[in-house]
Order: sequence, then structure tokens, then C-alpha cells
Amino acid sequence: MDTLNALSPLDGRYAAKLDSLREIFSELGLLKRRVEVEIAWLTALCNEPAIPEARALTSEERIFLSDLSRNFNLEDAIRVKEIEKITNHDVKAIEYFIKERLRGTTLEALSEFIHFACTSDDINNVAYALMLRDGVKILRAAQQAIIDRLRELAKTYRDSAMLARTHGQPASPTTLGKELAVFANRLKRQLTQLDAIKLPAKMNGAVGCYNAHAAAYPEVNWPALSGSVIEKHFGLELNPLTTQIEPHDGMAEIFDALARWNTVVTDLDRDCWQYISMGYLSQKVNAGETGSSTMPHKVNPIDFENSEGNLGMANALLEYMARKLPISRLQRDLSDSTVLRNIGVAIGYCLLAYQATLKGLGKIAVNIKRLDDDLENAWEVLAEPIQTIMRKHGIENPYEKLKEITRGRKIDAKVMRNFIATIALPENVKQQLLEMTPKTYIGLAENLAENN
Repeated sequence: MDTLNALSPLDGRYAAKLDSLREIFSELGLLKRRVEVEIAWLTALCNEPAIPEARALTSEERIFLSDLSRNFNLEDAIRVKEIEKITNHDVKAIEYFIKERLRGTTLEALSEFIHFACTSDDINNVAYALMLRDGVKILRAAQQAIIDRLRELAKTYRDSAMLARTHGQPASPTTLGKELAVFANRLKRQLTQLDAIKLPAKMNGAVGCYNAHAAAYPEVNWPALSGSVIEKHFGLELNPLTTQIEPHDGMAEIFDALARWNTVVTDLDRDCWQYISMGYLSQKVNAGETGSSTMPHKVNPIDFENSEGNLGMANALLEYMARKLPISRLQRDLSDSTVLRNIGVAIGYCLLAYQATLKGLGKIAVNIKRLDDDLENAWEVLAEPIQTIMRKHGIENPYEKLKEITRGRKIDAKVMRNFIATIALPENVKQQLLEMTPKTYIGLAENLAENN
């Protein structure tokens, strides 16, 4: 497909950046996983002694079936779509495709056990769970790379003193490293929650009661057989109680977890943007790159801006899907079907954003002089340690005394040191305060950044 004709930027402008997701979330990816689920179910039926009509498979037949799903390719997908034009049913087309492939083989007699007692969602819910699981694995690599880069920067700039700003106003100094370590820690916590989520799946028939299963083979332990496919074969979690569809609660949990992770990255993007705007951070310049069509001097923070925009697109989809997918009228409606097809779009915007943030973090450098200049022009921030030490030594109303000379005023070193000289403190304590500067007043920030 010519990317210039693509309707979506994911398959157009950004197509090359998302190749790793294409095998997973494309129509081909969905069809391949449907075939994989159908083959796994057929194999499980043949493994069950209580279903003698689904005889045991030979080793050669197992290899044949495994290859059918593992080697499913574009030509196979085209054939499935040709069948679907006749059936007007996507999952039934998969069943007929497999039966077609078994024709003329020793497996042909087992053809009617393909899709045996299944409803479409028995296949679809597992296929989509596998797609989401595989897609999250791609995201996890990018997410971990962001955390690793933040931790690296935190250690590098652990002692780079920086004026903090609360409510946009000068506040107690910190270090750039410690502030980046805050984001690394927040993102790590969100990943822990994401990793703890297990995707449920079901294979229990038309309305979740194993009706047809029990009618045909009442002696079979169908929940156990379904569990063997879902848990042992695919590594998912059996949902024992569903309607016709798996209710998507597990998917919603993942979407919410990703949205929270994205919210933290948005916060990081905006802070990095602000630090660049303030001159605290500079960006490496790439030869030939243009920052503005009219202003040659500009080096715009476009990576963090691109990330923020793509995170907004991702979260709009993730949050909608998390709210919509768990809702289905009575035992089944079809409104989830078209929504599920957009999982890859949400994951695509996530990956684009993570790549942009990582690129931005790879280009930044610290402007130490700019950090030092701001600290030197903010001696008023030492009002905090001075009044705290005055409290320690029992001096009355220290907060009020400092507030009187500092609030809303620009204070320099001379004014602050003259005030210190008037305080009735032990000489060694007074000397400690006189030696303190905004740049040295960073508390435990360096250790916090080092140990992130």
C-alpha cells in the first residue's frame, strides 16, 4: 500500500515506526490467531479419551496442524477472505478454510470437530487476548527503555542543583537527577501493576453453559478441557463464568493500566518541555534538521510534543474501550466487535509516543550555567532552612520574621546574610547558615537520585 494514500497516519506517515505491531494487530494477525485457536481446540478434543470419535493424533498429524497455524501467511489470509465473501461470517470462514486444508489428508475424517460446540467468541476472545498480550510485550520493551534512560539521567545529574518551582514560583532547591528519578519511580510502579494483570479467556459455548458440549459428551469435564487449552496451551486465565462473550474486564484492566502509565509519561513530556523552555535543558542539534519554517534559530522540543499528542490519542481510545467493552446487553450484543478491532490503533499510538519520548530523552543535555544563575537569583529560598533552625533553637515567630523580609521580594546573598547575623543563634550554627547557598541546599536529593 502506498503510505501517501493511507487513511490512518499509523499506516501512512508513521508506518515504518510501527512494523513490529503489524503482524499482531493487522487483519492477517487476527486471522492467524483464530486459526491457532481452532487448531488448539481440535487438538484438545483429540487428546480427550472420552471423545472417541475425535481419535488420537499421530505425531505427523500434530506437526501438520501446528504448521497450518504457525505458517499461516498472506496467501492463506486472502483465501479466508474469499470464503468470507460467501459465508458473510468471519469466524465461519476460518472453519471452512481449515476444513479445506484437511481435505485429502488423514485428518479429513476429523473435520467436523473443527469449531466443535463453539460459538464465535470462543475463538475470537482467545485470539484478541493473544493479540493484546503480544502487543503489550512490544510496549513493555519501549516502556522499560524509558525507565532505564530516566534512571541513567537521574544518576548522571544526581548532583545538578536546580531551583524547584511550586505553583510556578521559586521553591526549595532540588536536583535535576532527583526530579527525573521521580518519574522513573512512578513509571516503574505503574508497570508493576500492568504486569500483574492476567488476561482471562473462555471456551464455553453459545451462552457460557457448555450446552452443546454436555449434550454431545456429558461424561467429559468440559471446564477442565477448556482450561487445558486456555491456561496450559496459551498461558491465559480461564474465566469460568461468562455469557456468550468473555466480558472483557481483563482487557479493561490493561487499558486502564496503560492509560495511567501514559498519563505519567504526559507529565514527564510536559516537564521536559518546560525545562527546555526555561533553558535548563538544551537539545542536541541534528545537521540538516529545521526547527521552524521562518525562524532559523529555533530548536523545537518536537519529540516531547509529538509524544504528548500521541499519548492523548492513545488514552482517548484506551479509556473509551475500558468503559465500553465490559458492557454488553443481556447475553450478547455485537457492539464490542468493531471496537475490538481498534485495539491495535491504541497500542500503535502508545508505541509512537514512547518512541518519541525516548528520542527526546536521548537528545537532552543540562545547561549548568542556567541552573546556577537561577539559584543565585533566588536567595529567598533559604528562608525555609533558616526559620526551621530558628524553631529548633526556640526562637519565637521565626516564620513570621522571615516572611516579613522575603515574601514577594527579591532577596540577594547580602540581605540574607545580614539577617542571619542578627539571629540569636550559637556561633557554629550561625556559621553553618552563613555558608549555606541555594546551590548547596539540596537536602538528600543526590542520594535519592543515586538510589532510584
